[in-house]
Amino acid sequence: MVGAPLSPKACPMVLDLSQYLLGAFSGSLVGFTLGLFGGGGSILAVPLLVYLVGVPGAHMAIGTSALAVAANAATNLVSHARHGNVKWRCAALYSGAGVLGALGGAAVGKAIDGQQLLFLFAILMLVVGVLMFRRRGSTGDAGAECNRENAPKVLGFGAVTGAFSGFFGIGGGFLIVPGLIASTGMPILNAVGSSLVAVAAFGLTTALSYAFSGYVLWTLALVFIAGGIAGGLVGATAARGLAEKKGALNMAFAGLIFVVAVYMLYKSAMTWLA
Repeated sequence: MVGAPLSPKACPMVLDLSQYLLGAFSGSLVGFTLGLFGGGGSILAVPLLVYLVGVPGAHMAIGTSALAVAANAATNLVSHARHGNVKWRCAALYSGAGVLGALGGAAVGKAIDGQQLLFLFAILMLVVGVLMFRRRGSTGDAGAECNRENAPKVLGFGAVTGAFSGFFGIGGGFLIVPGLIASTGMPILNAVGSSLVAVAAFGLTTALSYAFSGYVLWTLALVFIAGGIAGGLVGATAARGLAEKKGALNMAFAGLIFVVAVYMLYKSAMTWLA
């Protein structure tokens, strides 16, 4: 069946030098995106690994990218924390609820046909892109914090986001940033910084689940991470500059999502028509 998930034993595990170089390049793009947006790493990582690097099988790409994105998110978190962009209480609440959701989502996602998973992923991206575009003029409340009043809302958004993260094998930042904004009203730069805690936690949870099933290419993941560290330093600097321009970071975030989603829908359509 076209698009059916391949077992790890059926996938060739040996990649050539050009694929590793493309992996490092892809990692730098993902790291830049994580540093800039706090999310979007996996919406780039999965398509790049599948369509550019040539990783055999969507599930193998998902497992490998989840590990790499988790590591890159942790690296970028250090830069954002140094500049005071992280609201730690909100990040902890959101991440704690999300990890539980990610475990359940990953179990379901591995049972779904790989090509269908990529198609559903693209549809979800379009929905989130529209929501972010509609909020492009909002600056948020710089004093927003997590308290008893909004904690249930934060936990609820975290659990749902985590479930999507595990299901699609993503760090979830492109969902976490809008989720943090919707549940707390914080500015996007704080949501970007705070989201990296959850991205790292969700990604690691998903990666461990996929690794247990043999869906991680470890050497490629390390190369991807190395490229991501360099890209992340540049992205974090760019984020601070864009945040000073009203709506610019929101618009750029939504634009990235639209572009990648349309490309993934196109590739899915071509696969089904072949």
